[in-house]
Amino acid sequence: MTKALLALEDGTCFSGRAFAGSGEVYGELVFNTSMTGYQEILTDPSYHGQIVTLTYPLIGNYGINDEDIESWKPHAAGLVVNEASRTRSNWRSTKSLADYLIENQILGVDHVDTRAVTLHIRSRGAMKCVISTTDLDRDSLFAKAKSSPGLVGRDLSSEVSTPDAYDWPKDDANYRIAVLDCGIKRNQLRMMADRGIAARVFSNSASADDILAAKPDGFFISNGPGDPDAVPHVLTTIRDLVAHGLPTFGICFGHQLLALAHGGTTYKLKFGHRGANQPVKNLETGLIEITSQNHGFCVDKDSLDSATLETTHINLNDGTSEGLRHKQQPMFSVQYHPEAAPGPHDAAYLFDQFILLMGAQGA
Repeated sequence: MTKALLALEDGTCFSGRAFAGSGEVYGELVFNTSMTGYQEILTDPSYHGQIVTLTYPLIGNYGINDEDIESWKPHAAGLVVNEASRTRSNWRSTKSLADYLIENQILGVDHVDTRAVTLHIRSRGAMKCVISTTDLDRDSLFAKAKSSPGLVGRDLSSEVSTPDAYDWPKDDANYRIAVLDCGIKRNQLRMMADRGIAARVFSNSASADDILAAKPDGFFISNGPGDPDAVPHVLTTIRDLVAHGLPTFGICFGHQLLALAHGGTTYKLKFGHRGANQPVKNLETGLIEITSQNHGFCVDKDSLDSATLETTHINLNDGTSEGLRHKQQPMFSVQYHPEAAPGPHDAAYLFDQFILLMGAQGA
């Protein structure tokens, strides 16, 4: 095993060993509190540009399989864990976590005090980071971390969006929707298909005319990485489609874009919400949902025009925006992930709500 150093822009350094790959990577260091789902986390495009620390101490014990990937490849810049399992035990497993990371040129580091890493980020905030097995000079690594680009102001969504439109077919579909791919997770499309929805998935560079030409019954905006303020071209498309009266549903990055498109603002959270155990209150029903989340930016709910938009959900940990609804147009969104991969199923009803919205518009 090769020694690795993890250096943060504030001058903090953690040591470990590379259990997969070698070299040097940079990204924003974040943590995820899920106990399972490392494969789904790694392949979630929303982690593009980030180094992920997993708080659960033993990672890799059930290996990797071909069914649970959320996109065409892993997107995390690096993986930091306390202990990488040397054995894998699951009937669906086809390879080890280490082999998967090496195959995809992702640096994996273990023997790191991930509790200390997490406490540091919670105290100081998510920050730019460099992990290296080749440069073990701390001052050099600190300088590299400081000069790395970070996430603020970066359009990472366009880097993970599909270059060409494609179909996610469903035989005998009841509804056909247009999907704006800002970094979509496949389970969103799977859950749509399970409910009789066929999808035409468009690049985030698609225009409103491109999307309307497909004659969709509804419009869906996916999750994605980076700063939502960095994609003004997407906001123009969204405004045109919502104004057209197309039933619209947004998740995570899509929630942020819908708020921005209607005059709201977003800001960067201190350390983000990432995990499968985040409590959210539905303000309409009073019910509490345990949700899966992955976001570092957030909608400022006080910036929303109360004549146009209303907040529908809030995070019980910090009171931040978790959902909104348009008061005149058939549009709603949530910050969290109802497709729950990985995570609980409390919020799956939102896909049914989208169907009801399309049915009401088509009646």
